[in-house]
Amino acid sequence: MTDITSSTFVRRNLLTERPAPVKTTGFVGLMRTRLFNSPTNILLTIVGALLLWFTIIPSVRFLLVDAVWAGTDRTACLTENAGFVVGACWPYIQAKLPQLIYGFYPEAERWRVNLTLFLAAALLVPLLVPRLPSKGLNAGLFFFAFPVVAFFLLHGGGISGFGLSWTAGILQLFDDSIIGAGQVLLNLSKTSAMAPLLWVIGNLVVLVGTAIYWLIFPLTSLRDQLQGTGQSVWADFAITAVIVSLIAFVLGGGVRTGWRALASSFATFVAIAIVIKLMGLDHGGLPIVQTGLWGGLLVTLVVSVTGIVTSLPIGIALALGRRSTIPLIRIFSIAFIEFWRGVPLITVLFFATYMLPLFLPGNFTVDGLVRALVGIALFTGAYQAENVRGGLAAIPRGQGEAAAALGLSWWKTTSLIVLPQALRHVIPNLVNSFISLFKDTSLVSIVALFDLLGSLRASFSDPKWSTPSTAFTGFAFAGIIYFLFCFGMSRYSLFVEHRLNAHRRT
Repeated sequence: MTDITSSTFVRRNLLTERPAPVKTTGFVGLMRTRLFNSPTNILLTIVGALLLWFTIIPSVRFLLVDAVWAGTDRTACLTENAGFVVGACWPYIQAKLPQLIYGFYPEAERWRVNLTLFLAAALLVPLLVPRLPSKGLNAGLFFFAFPVVAFFLLHGGGISGFGLSWTAGILQLFDDSIIGAGQVLLNLSKTSAMAPLLWVIGNLVVLVGTAIYWLIFPLTSLRDQLQGTGQSVWADFAITAVIVSLIAFVLGGGVRTGWRALASSFATFVAIAIVIKLMGLDHGGLPIVQTGLWGGLLVTLVVSVTGIVTSLPIGIALALGRRSTIPLIRIFSIAFIEFWRGVPLITVLFFATYMLPLFLPGNFTVDGLVRALVGIALFTGAYQAENVRGGLAAIPRGQGEAAAALGLSWWKTTSLIVLPQALRHVIPNLVNSFISLFKDTSLVSIVALFDLLGSLRASFSDPKWSTPSTAFTGFAFAGIIYFLFCFGMSRYSLFVEHRLNAHRRT
């Protein structure tokens, strides 16, 4: 006990005070640890603050503080009438907003555009929310049913037949093209130095075309008979439904397991019949609105959404083809990709608009907007192919070898194992291409298609709204719209990337 008591120690003097700990949280901590923790960061902070001061403040003053919000013509946006230096002229946007959204679409028919946009949003939003059910049905409606409904809503018109008539028409067009090529060769044989060879080849081509004509004659004859009746659409529809349903039943397993495929086919055709009846497609449908009257945000969305949806499957097919072991497929994919990547989009649009009709048969025409859509889809698909190929190259060979060891076929290995991982790796690249395509839609104005910027520039010619700030207001409004769409795609891509890469989080 004495030893323990003698070894105790009690300090009689207080320790000197230590400085308070440096605050590392909150706004003050952010300033201390991130913005002013070194001479270089101090300099960068000052430069950044000056840039924000000379860009954000004037923008806010122009768009909000000094803006004019009410008026009926240009006089409301003049400095001498407003009494101050006028910024944005928002009455001009209010007056031209229908033109910027619909272009020259007839005012009485604009409800069709509104309905199309509503249907697109109603189908797209559930597809983007991961927790909502029925993704397969929703995707089928958005990617397959909606484009057809949107076409008849926006363009109008009806149908004079269905699957049987369409198949017969395509085969007859193909046969006419073959016979026409043979006739051209026969005409050349009359004046060419290679007359015997051209005569032989021409007769062979005409003979092939004649053989095809007699092969498809029962189909074309049945089509002509159906069109002679008063209910050609519904008779053609019934025949098509029966044929397709039987094929689905047989491919689904026949009597043993094909009933589900038969029920799905029957339900699909019932839904198609309801749409045909509701839209009156069997009696001419809605009034036709030519694509030359389309414009504004409508054309921008049609071009961008069509390009985005169609370019990704094209890119996936080309990427897989470029990695194929079959020389013909690999060479074709490489040539296709390098050709479309080697020409600018302007050239593609000019070729699709003005040169493509020269290579088509005389009785075959393609709408100008459709030609631009095809050119943009092929052009963007070539770029997407390289993005997807980069993702495929990042997948270890062991993934495919493990799938082969389990007995999976090449199709199952690619679609279930390799391709999902590859697409997950290249989500930023894919979305970056989508954003670039959305902004590049402004180039269609060069081929007489009025997108958002084209309609905006057309509105500048109205003398009723000719003021010094009209052009700045219009371009600011268009920039805000482009930013909202592009920023939304960017943020959603970050969400998808974060969700699909949960296994990599630390």
